[in-house]
Amino acid sequence: MRKFRDRAEAGQALAARLRGYRGRPDVIVLGIPRGGVVVAEQIARALEAPLDVFVTRKIGAPVNEELAIGAVASDGSVLLDHNLIRQLHLSEREVERQRQAQMREIERRMALFRQNRAPPDLENKTVILVDDGIATGATVIVALRALRAMRPRRIVLAVPVAPGAIVSQLRAECDELVLLGAPEPFLAVGYFFEDFTQVTDQEVVNILRA
Repeated sequence: MRKFRDRAEAGQALAARLRGYRGRPDVIVLGIPRGGVVVAEQIARALEAPLDVFVTRKIGAPVNEELAIGAVASDGSVLLDHNLIRQLHLSEREVERQRQAQMREIERRMALFRQNRAPPDLENKTVILVDDGIATGATVIVALRALRAMRPRRIVLAVPVAPGAIVSQLRAECDELVLLGAPEPFLAVGYFFEDFTQVTDQEVVNILRA
C-alpha cells in the first residue's frame, strides 16, 4: 500500500469512506490520544460530528516499556497477554504496578484534555472510534470493549492501517471496521506515513478546543 503524507491525509481518506454518517445527530467521533485525535479531527469535520477523546494506554513490560503485556482503558478495563506474562515470568504484583502506572497517566491526560468537561453520554449513539494505526491491537480492543459497556447503538472502528493478521479479531470487536490497508508483513505504523511526528499533549488540547 502507498504511504500517507501525514495523519491529516489519512483522516481525510477515512472520512471519504465514512461519508454515509455525515450530518447524523447520533454520531460522535472519539480519537485515541495522541495521534488518533489528529486523524479523528478530519473525520469529525467532514461528518459535521462532535469530537472527543477516549484514553487508553499500553501496559508495558517492566524490563521494556515498548513491549506490550496488555492495555488499560480510562474506565479501568484491562486486557492482558497472559501468555507473554508467563514467558516473562512476571508476578501479579509486577503487572499490577505497571497497570497502576498507566492508570495514573490516563488520569493525567483525562484532566488535561477534558479541562473539567464531563465525558459524553454514549448510550444509543453511533460511536466512531479512531486511531492513527494499529500494531498489536491491544489498546484498541480494550477501548472497544470499554465502549461496548457504555451501550452505544453502533461502534465503528476507523483506522488507516493495521496488520492483516488481526483484522478478523478487530471485526469481531466492533459493528463496522473501516480500514484503508492491512499489509503483511507489517513493520510498524510509522512506516506507512511520510510524516509521523509525535503529537504533543498541547496539540491534542488545541484540537479539542477548536
